[in-house]
Amino acid sequence: MHRRAVISGLAVLASASGARADDEKKIYLDYTQKQLDDAYDQSVYAPNARQLLARYAAASADLAGRIGPPREIAYGPKPIERILYYPAKRPGGPLFVFVHGGAWHAGSAANYMFPAEMFLDHGISYAAIDFDGVEATGGLLAPIVDQVCRAALFCARAPARLGAAPRRLVLGAHSSGAHLAGVALTTDWRGVYGAAPDLFTSALLISGMYDMAGPRLSARGAYVRFDDASEAALSAQRHIDRLRTKLLLMTGTRETPEFQRQSRDFAAAVAAAGKPVRLRIGTEYNHFEMMESLANPYAIAGRGALELCRAA
Repeated sequence: MHRRAVISGLAVLASASGARADDEKKIYLDYTQKQLDDAYDQSVYAPNARQLLARYAAASADLAGRIGPPREIAYGPKPIERILYYPAKRPGGPLFVFVHGGAWHAGSAANYMFPAEMFLDHGISYAAIDFDGVEATGGLLAPIVDQVCRAALFCARAPARLGAAPRRLVLGAHSSGAHLAGVALTTDWRGVYGAAPDLFTSALLISGMYDMAGPRLSARGAYVRFDDASEAALSAQRHIDRLRTKLLLMTGTRETPEFQRQSRDFAAAVAAAGKPVRLRIGTEYNHFEMMESLANPYAIAGRGALELCRAA
């Protein structure tokens, strides 16, 4: 009995040791599985996430209540394939086209209209794109990238319908939206859409992801369908040769470590390729505070957006 108890105890210890080893195993860079999952989970690093998301929606609704609801125009046949926009009072100025985040499965353009007031105050039209989440695409990101590309092409070909001048378009995006925008900017525009690759004069990409190796191995891989081909195709950092747009990248010091690294690495890779890029760091900003700063002309994202629009 004593011998069996000893053997049983040793087996339990071995099992526990094996479990700890699995927990401590590095699966990507210097991350364990839990650490990598946390590095792609904003709520772990932004305890005020729900508050800020609610504030985006409330501020957007408040704006609609004060100046009227945004106008709406379709860029495709599906109900969700629409652009919400506020044209500037005086036509012919720049247009800021925004791609929202939401981890590829949440968010709506209607809740990201709150920055429009700042742009309108400076004579800039503002538009936000709506598109599917992965629940509607069977877990695939490529159809969503196509929606963003088609919406961008619509804006570039018919800017007057949105209150803007031709060739004065600036692309803006946040989080997973910045990922989608990055892929769009490195798309083979001539080969796929028969269009010139310089639709936008510049782009502001806030707190994005530009290589899919990490997200694929994280918990996000449970609801997004990745394989080797899609990982490569959806990694803007691997297609910098097709980039024709000046970039302003941003991230905050309170972001997750992966979202900080992604922006640093992408900026370094673009610079190494000899293409125009700047990286700005928001001190003490978390992921959602970076987005909120887009509505403030004196904060990091709002100031950067206005710089790009004035130069357009």
